Amino acid sequence: MSDRLSSSIEGAQVELIKSSGGVFEINSNDRLLFSKKATGRFPTEEEIDAIAAGQA
Repeated sequence: MSDRLSSSIEGAQVELIKSSGGVFEINSNDRLLFSKKATGRFPTEEEIDAIAAGQA
């Protein structure tokens, strides 16, 4: 997923932070864009592309 985000968002700096509890979030400029904790699932590739499009 980090590769997909890096290639989808020009100039993105993707940081993976190990944690426990199954939390997976996508943040940009201190704004939460996706939360696995809130949705109960990982984002689809289409959702990642949509997030990237909104950040361009």
